[in-house]
Amino acid sequence: MSAASVRPLPKWPPLPVRTVVAADACTDATGVLAARAGAYVIRINRRNVGAARAAGVQHALALLGPQEADIWLAMTDADSRVPRHWLARQTAWARRGHDAVLGTIRLTSGTPSGPGNAHSPHDTAYYRTRPTAQGDTTWKHPHIHGANMGVSATAYHSVGGFAALTTSEDRDLVTRLTAAGHRVARTDDHPVHTSDRLRGRAPAGLADLLLSLQPPAEP
Repeated sequence: MSAASVRPLPKWPPLPVRTVVAADACTDATGVLAARAGAYVIRINRRNVGAARAAGVQHALALLGPQEADIWLAMTDADSRVPRHWLARQTAWARRGHDAVLGTIRLTSGTPSGPGNAHSPHDTAYYRTRPTAQGDTTWKHPHIHGANMGVSATAYHSVGGFAALTTSEDRDLVTRLTAAGHRVARTDDHPVHTSDRLRGRAPAGLADLLLSLQPPAEP
């Protein structure tokens, strides 16, 4: 694992990008809005985050063709917002020889009824190992988020891709990547803002963690 910073951004030519949205058992307008914004949308009805991620990757690879060695897979979630330099940071790590990149998250209130004081206990634990120097992006954090990760298509296929797990599909993939000897970078240089909602679709996910941090109701 590497702790090297990748600032400043190298001056590389623009990369071709395809955006694929896997709409798994959606009952809202996710697919319509994503397609309207220019994304390729696939619809499945598995109610399974691992199966949804795997289907999205498979569709993306089919769109991009056989040049697997040159493909980088960047993943996030529907309730998250990536920074403008998200892809540039990830591909910078890839060009330095890393097979996967694990980023961090920042909680943002998705609704007026967000958890509020759940942020403090969550952040206390989340940033426990973070360097104290302001602006230090060399934090080799312990976190794994499907909302902020990237992996080369070659490494992804070499370990069998995402398993059809209802939760922790991201951790499972990273465990197999690490066991196979792939270089995995852990960095805080391109954090993704993700919703602090208390009701999520993946069991034992971030929403359940935040809910568990809520103070007990007063009698």
